[in-house]
Amino acid sequence: QVQVVESGGGLVQPGGSLRLSCSASGRIFSNYNMAWYRQAPGKQRELVASINMNSRRNYADYVKGRFTISRDNAKNTMYLQMYSLKPEDISIFYCNASWVGDFWGQGPYVTFSS
Repeated sequence: QVQVVESGGGLVQPGGSLRLSCSASGRIFSNYNMAWYRQAPGKQRELVASINMNSRRNYADYVKGRFTISRDNAKNTMYLQMYSLKPEDISIFYCNASWVGDFWGQGPYVTFSS
């Protein structure tokens, strides 16, 4: 059984930084193509960044230069380092693991503190 679990969401100051983590178990982690999606209130889910099994990275234009996706296969974990967070980044961030099927986590919520 494949389990995808995210962590690291929460409150952040505008312009601040946050790192999300995602672990995927149940199969050989290095075989997964991994990605982060986000869904803002009232909007559709959209791709933020992806990293395939060969560590090739792809970013949405609106996060280029601000977000970095990475993976550590020895720890079965993928990361999303976010810098210079903007109000439009407030979203639920979902981790996706793809290999002979698509598997999703529950999604940590990233929002700004007052």
